[in-house]
Amino acid sequence: MSAANDRKLDAAIGLLFVLTTALVIVIEWGGGPAFGWAAAATTTLALAVLAARVRWSRRVFLLIGVTLFLIAITTRPDWLELTKAAFRTGCFIAAFFTALATVRSAASTSPAIQKCGWFLAEQPPGRRYLALTLGGHIFGLQLNYGAIMLLGSLAEMSARREPDEEIRRHRIRRMLLAIQRGFISTLAWSPLGFAMAITTTIVPGATWADAVGLCLVNSAILAGLGYALDTIFKPRLSKPAPPRGKPEGSWALLKPLLALLGILVASVGALQLATGVRVVGVVMVVVPVIAFSWIAVQGWNAKDGVSVARRVGDRFVSFVTVELPKSGSELVLLVMAGFIGTMGAKLSAPVVTELGLDLSAAPAWTILLGMFWLILVSGQIGMNPILAVSLVAPLLPAPEVLGISPSVMVMAITSGWALTGATSPYTASTLMVAGFGGVSALRVGLGWNGLYGLTCGITLCLWILLASVIF
Repeated sequence: MSAANDRKLDAAIGLLFVLTTALVIVIEWGGGPAFGWAAAATTTLALAVLAARVRWSRRVFLLIGVTLFLIAITTRPDWLELTKAAFRTGCFIAAFFTALATVRSAASTSPAIQKCGWFLAEQPPGRRYLALTLGGHIFGLQLNYGAIMLLGSLAEMSARREPDEEIRRHRIRRMLLAIQRGFISTLAWSPLGFAMAITTTIVPGATWADAVGLCLVNSAILAGLGYALDTIFKPRLSKPAPPRGKPEGSWALLKPLLALLGILVASVGALQLATGVRVVGVVMVVVPVIAFSWIAVQGWNAKDGVSVARRVGDRFVSFVTVELPKSGSELVLLVMAGFIGTMGAKLSAPVVTELGLDLSAAPAWTILLGMFWLILVSGQIGMNPILAVSLVAPLLPAPEVLGISPSVMVMAITSGWALTGATSPYTASTLMVAGFGGVSALRVGLGWNGLYGLTCGITLCLWILLASVIF
């Protein structure tokens, strides 16, 4: 295939996902069923083009999805409704991913972000872990996995400048773990993360506003225990460490990032209260607007003779035709995980009923802890949390049947999801940390994070038990 054809296919893929995003936004804001089927069509076309370009590990997901679709057609009279529900999940994931990718694109060319990240990476040993945990959390709220890419690369460059091999080895490991643990702590509560977005969609009666308080406790546990374990098990050097200079800049470098976060949270909150639209629907509108406004500000400050309008237009075209298609493999995995999970849950529901499995009779705490450990354990064998949650959560009794608040079920699911991000050797965060650290993903997930995962798992379970009684 020629390079020209490749570029045309890239443009088609990007455009189809942008159209999906626009259609899903219309649906979230009250659009009718026709927009849902249109989104299903654009998503299917994008996946069809990507099918020939992704590796076989991704094609398997596409084949499983087609197989489940054929099973639904041949065995269920309501196959059209099942398909509609599965596409609703898959299209939502595609749109949410696309919307969030815009802010990651804007950050990639921001000098302020680079300076802030370098300042955090160059902190002295006494506060470097805490600084990078904070950075991983704040950057992660806005950049998602881009936070690990950005801070991880800066941490690696900073550590590689250390001439002492022993210090360099310890430093890169601790820095990368601080970034990763700071990032995964956002998954427990952030309205910009898939964990919260999907879980609040699946759990009946759940909303982000109701659940965020409990989920912030999960986040504090994940970040706080990471810092505590790093402090307790701080490596002992065979010789005294050399004196360190002060990093360039000050904590004021965080102001632009904090200001951006404040604008984002205030905009989402105000618009959600004013319209009553789900938080995820508001996020998909607000995030791209802020992202391209950020690009416009960068163009205004550049003073290179290129008009702001031209710069924003060029960046949009580049986002659609270059940046978004590069994420094609990840989009196939995420979209199909949601589709397969939803379709699988719908197909298996009658089977569960026929087997006489009445989970409503089980104590609430067993359901909550079972779901927590199911996500965590299934992640160790390669099951994406999106797939695990989409497949199992719909089969659980409604929270009111169990006598608990929907927020408690949300916090149990998102805490297991977040911890999987640090311990599973198959998650994107673990794979990226392994790449920067020059080790295997298995070593990062179960070696570097083994004790952390066990400690956090026990502590989170105790908190889930307490919450199930109180709330």
